[in-house]
Amino acid sequence: MKTRVGWYSVLVNIFLFSLNLLMAAYSGSLALRAETAHNLLDLAASISVLIGLAFSQRKNRKFPYGLYKLENMVAVFIAFGMFFTGYEIAREALLAPSVPLNIHPVILAGVVLAIAVPSIFSKYELRVGKEINSPSLIADATEFRAHILSSGVVLVGLSAQIIGLPLDRIAALLIVVWIAYVGWRTLSDGMRVLLDASLDTSTLETIRAAVTSNPEVVEIKSLTGRNSGRYCFIEMEIMLRITDLELAHQVATRLEETIRNQVANVDRVIIHTEPMRKEILRLAVPLASNGGQLSPDFGKASHYAFCEIRASDGAVLKQDIVAVPDIQETKRRGLHITEWLNSKKIDLLLLNEDLAGKAPEYALREAGVLIQRTTASTLAEALAQVNIVEDHQTNPLVKTANETA
Repeated sequence: MKTRVGWYSVLVNIFLFSLNLLMAAYSGSLALRAETAHNLLDLAASISVLIGLAFSQRKNRKFPYGLYKLENMVAVFIAFGMFFTGYEIAREALLAPSVPLNIHPVILAGVVLAIAVPSIFSKYELRVGKEINSPSLIADATEFRAHILSSGVVLVGLSAQIIGLPLDRIAALLIVVWIAYVGWRTLSDGMRVLLDASLDTSTLETIRAAVTSNPEVVEIKSLTGRNSGRYCFIEMEIMLRITDLELAHQVATRLEETIRNQVANVDRVIIHTEPMRKEILRLAVPLASNGGQLSPDFGKASHYAFCEIRASDGAVLKQDIVAVPDIQETKRRGLHITEWLNSKKIDLLLLNEDLAGKAPEYALREAGVLIQRTTASTLAEALAQVNIVEDHQTNPLVKTANETA
């Protein structure tokens, strides 16, 4: 797709160059000669776009991250070309001697055609460039838009000449102003990528939200990203609530897939994971009511107690009793409660019930939740039985008193 559009750009520039060359030779207009030089430079830029597109996908041992930045180099080349074009137009407008112009209505019709063709093609090329996130195609489409304005100025200048107003040189200088503006914008965008500037804030926030929404993730310690051509590279360091290396790898793989689904044109995602040694543990207990009586059935609990426990001595720092959200689907109620508990990012679940071999157990353990059974019948008794055993290589292990006895 991108190569085909690049060839279309070359053909459009050949047409515009030929058209303006004929009109400039016939009319003697300075503005049309400037437009012809502009077209010739754009033709060279379009050819360079094809070169950038052809080489940007190649990877080898010397360039393991690919040659994506060739596209940004092409965009920078186009920007400098636009500056040179502006200089040439200004020099002609200020220093060239005056000559009589031969303006015919056919010339005006040709200028109108020179406006219509790049107008239609630039919309098409810009749409494709944004779809595939190609800096060179976007830069090329932007340059075609510069043609629309500059040719419009030429049209006004030539029309004024017909009624006796000498605006040809003024029209040429106005073209210079527009070219300088568009060239600077194209140059700054290309240089940002060449200098490895960060991804935009919106993209980074999208990634951050996608990662922190996972119950296994405790904290994002660092998050960086950069563009290279149309692709982006993302690297992050996260802390997980799980210590199992295989589970951590599965979480990282799942997060990478999530990021690729939400951010376009991701080439590589590098995720460093490490377990978190928590000073404060979050504990959940199913209750039959808000009065503190334990529910013997995990899935039928009407309320859950959420407690924050200090890992060093097991002291309860905070306690809240929360009603279970209304769940209409009774057959999958246990899994819905599991998802709700995981969203609360608990570390420990105390139960009277044995969940071994059931779906909620797998989902909770995958999220790094320790599941412990207790013989207590009330919340106060369950909290009194909690005993914390330190494991200095991973996290504090929380066990009930009857298991450690």
